[in-house]
Amino acid sequence: MDRTSALDLQLKGYRLATAEILYHLPDHPGLLQSFIWQHYDVAPRYPVLNRFLDFWRREIDAVVHSVYVGRKALIGPPALSHARAELQLH
Repeated sequence: MDRTSALDLQLKGYRLATAEILYHLPDHPGLLQSFIWQHYDVAPRYPVLNRFLDFWRREIDAVVHSVYVGRKALIGPPALSHARAELQLH
C-alpha cells in the first residue's frame, strides 16, 4: 500500500479509518492517555489497524485499554436533495 494512491485504495473498498487508542504507561498506571491513528483500511476486519496494534504490543511499553474505531467513505454516489419550496420574485 506504500505506492498506492488514496483513490486506488478507495476504489478497492478501503475507507478512511480513525482509531482512538486509550492506553496506560507503566510509570503512570492510573493515568489514561489517548493516541489518534488514521489510515485507509477495510472494515470490519481492519487489517491495517490490526498490524499497527500488533506493532504496538511488540514495540511500545504501554498497555492498551481500549480502541474506538470510526470510518468514513470519502467517495461514493453524489447526494441529491430536492427543493421543498418554490419562491418567485417579481
